Amino acid sequence: MRTIRRFEEKLVELVTAGKLAGFLHLYAGQEAVAVGVCNQLDNRDIVNSTHRGHGHCIAKGVEVKGMMAELFGKSTGTCKGKGGSMHIADLDCGMLGANGIVGAGIPLTAGAALTAQVKQTGGVAVGFFGDGATNQGAFHEALNMASIWKLPAVFILENNLYGEATPVEFVTGVRDLAERAGSYGMPSAIADGMDFFDVYEKSAEAIERARNGEGPTLLECKTYRYMGHYVGDPETYRTKEETEEWRQNRDAIDRFEKDVTEISTLESGDLRKIDAEIEELLDSAVAEAEAAPYPNPEDVLADVYVTP
Repeated sequence: MRTIRRFEEKLVELVTAGKLAGFLHLYAGQEAVAVGVCNQLDNRDIVNSTHRGHGHCIAKGVEVKGMMAELFGKSTGTCKGKGGSMHIADLDCGMLGANGIVGAGIPLTAGAALTAQVKQTGGVAVGFFGDGATNQGAFHEALNMASIWKLPAVFILENNLYGEATPVEFVTGVRDLAERAGSYGMPSAIADGMDFFDVYEKSAEAIERARNGEGPTLLECKTYRYMGHYVGDPETYRTKEETEEWRQNRDAIDRFEKDVTEISTLESGDLRKIDAEIEELLDSAVAEAEAAPYPNPEDVLADVYVTP
């Protein structure tokens, strides 16, 4: 979780310094969801992300230095500098990719689950998406097909209260979006998306159900994003007091540290040592990204189209 948070804070520093260009949609605040789910997955399992995908990538094991180089558009990036922030994919570790279209990853998750079912890989497909995506037709079509075919899929709904700048209650008639699973005969659950352990336990049940051939689950994680919809968003749709209240009283990393130190699993010094290692990793990631070459112009079409 700390790696995700500091990675994105570093990106804001780089944008502010004029060293990094392009749109950035940050995940900070929602770390407990990505880490709570992905901690239980392995390379058989596929993850589908959203336009806010940095957290999902890091949690699934995508290499941080490659991601940083990708955001700099360098040839050493995860996608050789052609993907950028919204399109990072790494099939070697099961990251099918981020996606710039709201809800578009949900049917891709069903497709990945169908592949796992047909090939009997034992893998599970996990799709992350936001509250706004549940009003897309793709959400309903994919959940219906996943249910009738009992696909090994887990649909992770990250309800951060806003679809871009629109409050969820302004566009959705149900309080708990997990209720929508009932329309498709699919089990559902609700987790506190600011609590790593709650996400871990409830997603574990869903992943086990999918892996055992018992079909998909919709898990709604109630969470909050700390940054605007994108870097530079004036955030006129919510107050600073609201954001500060979540940061000060419900932060997932603070809560995790309090929980693990109280039960003596880890000591504060252990966590500070990890923090220092993360800072060293990020500093070297930026330095290597800045020093790396841009892709060659003659390679512009390489890896973009696939010849059957």
